[in-house]
Parts: sequence; C-alpha cells; structure tokens
Amino acid sequence: MKRLLLLAAILLSGSVAAVQELDRIVAVINDDVIMRSELVEKISSVAAQMEEQNIPLPPQDILEKQVLDRLIMTKLQIQMAQNTGIRVDDETLNRTIGNIARENKLSLNEFREILEGDGYGYENFRKEIRNEILISRLQQRQVDNRVIVTEREIENHQGETDIEFHIAHILVAIPEGASTRQVTRARETAEKVLGELQAGADFGSMAATYSDGQQALDGGDLGWRKAGQVPTLFADFIAVMEVGGLSEIIKSPSGYHIIKLLDKRSSEQVVVTQTNARHILIRPDELTTPEEALRRLQQLRLRIEGGDDFSELAKAHSADTMSAAEGGDLGWVNPGDLVPEFENVMNSLDPGATSEPFRSQFGFHIVQVLDRREHDSTEDIKRARAREAIRRRKLEEARTDWLRQMRDEAYVEYRLDS
Repeated sequence: MKRLLLLAAILLSGSVAAVQELDRIVAVINDDVIMRSELVEKISSVAAQMEEQNIPLPPQDILEKQVLDRLIMTKLQIQMAQNTGIRVDDETLNRTIGNIARENKLSLNEFREILEGDGYGYENFRKEIRNEILISRLQQRQVDNRVIVTEREIENHQGETDIEFHIAHILVAIPEGASTRQVTRARETAEKVLGELQAGADFGSMAATYSDGQQALDGGDLGWRKAGQVPTLFADFIAVMEVGGLSEIIKSPSGYHIIKLLDKRSSEQVVVTQTNARHILIRPDELTTPEEALRRLQQLRLRIEGGDDFSELAKAHSADTMSAAEGGDLGWVNPGDLVPEFENVMNSLDPGATSEPFRSQFGFHIVQVLDRREHDSTEDIKRARAREAIRRRKLEEARTDWLRQMRDEAYVEYRLDS
C-alpha cells in the first residue's frame, strides 16, 4: 500500500519532489474541500482494486478525474447526512467492524494488525466505514424508503423470461442544461468509443477511461441482472443482443450509452431446505445490560431443558413481540431469510435441540429447531426475486436521478491544475 501510494503521488506530479506538496486543495465542495493527499491515497486504493480485477488502468489524468469525481459525490452525501441529523454512534461502528473481522475469520486485533501491516491506518478505516454507514442511512431515508413495488408489478414481472443477463455499460454524460456544442462533443466521444470497441478495444479499459457511470472504475460491469432488473432504457436492446455483442449508441437525458452483453443464463427449479424454528429474544437496554440479558437467557434455557414449555416462556419473556405471540415460532424459513448470525446457529442444530445464548444485531437469543424439510420454493423464490429485481431497478434509477440532482445543485470547484 505504501509503495502504491508513493508511486501514485510520483505519477500524478511528474517528479519525486512533488511528494512533499501533496497537501493542497484539489476541489472545493460547498463548505468542504478535498486535499491532494486524500486524492492520491484514494487513487492508490482504486488502482490496486482494478489490478486485482484485471481491469487495465486508464491514463493517469483520466483516473485522477474519475477518482476525484467519486470523492466529490461521497463528500456531498456526507454533508447532506450530517446536515439532516444522521449520526453513527461508536457502538454501531464497532459492531460493524467486528462483523467485517468475523466474516474474514479474524479477531478484531488480528484484523487491525493486517490493516496496519498493509500501511492502512485503523483510524482511517474506521472513518471510511462510518462514512459508508452514514451514506447508506441517507440513501435509505432520501431514496430507498420512497421506492414501492406493487403486487401488479410482481405479477407482470413473473410473466417475463427467467433469463439473466450479465451487462457492461459506458456512459458519456451530458451536463444539466448542456449547450448544443457540449451535446455534440459528447456524441462525438460516444461514436469514437463505439468505433474503437467495434475494432476490438477492451470494453473494461474503455469504460475506465471514458465512462462517466458509477461503475466506470469496475470496467463498467453492472453484474448479473434479471430481465426486470435491466434498466428500462436498455431492455429492448438486451433482448435481441447476442453474447459479446455491442449496442448502438443509446440516447437518454443523462447522456449517450453503450452496452455490451457479457453473458446470459437461465434460472432453474429451486428446492431448498426449510427450517421451522422458534426463539426467545432479550434485548439490552437502559435497564438490561448485555451480561444481564445473557444471564436471563441461560436461566430460561435451563428451564427449557428441565421441561418447561418453550412456547409459554417465549410469550412471557421474548422482546420479539410478533413471534412471542406465537410462542416464539418463526414458521418455515428459507435460507437467507434471517440474519447470518442467527441462521448460522440455527443451521448447526438438530431438530429438537436448543442453542446456547448468542448475539445478533437485534440482541441476545436462544433458538430451538422444531423440524426441517425439503421444499420446492420455485414460485416463492420467483416472487421474491421478482420483487427484488423490480426494487433494484427502481432504486438504481431513483438513486442516479437523486445523485445527479444533488451534484447539479452543489457548488463544486475543481483545482487540479492549480
């Protein structure tokens, strides 16, 4: 990481001496700024990720501009989050970092040592994670909560093909209120890009160099999409494209688009192992410490092992009021329905067994498995996937419009050449 940081600084400045001049302003965003040192560090991180994904790096000035634009959008969202009262407390931050460490099968100390060994300061990492949570909460409040998927949309979507598409995308953007000359220049750039792609240029490299899309530095890769998840603008083109094929230039209010169909596949019947389980939740609060919650659950587990009725204890003690009314019964659940911490413990139990107390993001639980079965969930999964596909498509379109409006309304001054 240190070597990459130094190399990026040298490449940006053109000389080793310029490493000493990193700390100057390269952009002003409303009342905040981005420093050159911040930009250089982010460039080194992005460059490393692109190398891992085998995406050729664009020319240095293009990479610099792409990363700076990404930092600007991050700053704008953090500003709005803070101005609207969104906060991330230390307990939430610590729990999130702890979860990241556990997902990598590391203790918190081991995780911290690896970060610092790679030259990545732990405090900087904490700051980035806090910002990610801030932005996530902001988007949830400003955009996500306003996206609604109706039952009619789900029914219509289920009538569509089950084929999934792997798509890549290049956007040559047109600024809000663009002049005729700006529109013409954007069109010419799009035509130049399409011509080079048709001549055999690498799509990922061209996306990283020319695209103004959010996935530009990922080679323009939009990932796998069900038919209903494909942006409406592209749907008619994708339906008739062959794998490896390129679209013509597609015009929209945001600019000129080029898409490539990387691959496609069909969905199959889905048979899953369902689990019928029940649980008791004790949630720490001002009156109940984590230690007290654990102690109470341990006592309840002993009573269950001694013959007391789980259902009655759940009704009397569980903080999950919805399941408590049913004796703690969660019904038949599919893989992925529950949070990973809960599901991992539940899956480790045989029918009839009761777990030791454990913690999830909701509090402390004990869970008892009642039964398991193999179930053809094809229709249920199709409906769930249809709902998620439609929601993802709507979210992507809504977030793109929201970010564009935020950027247009902000004061942004570039100082890269100063």
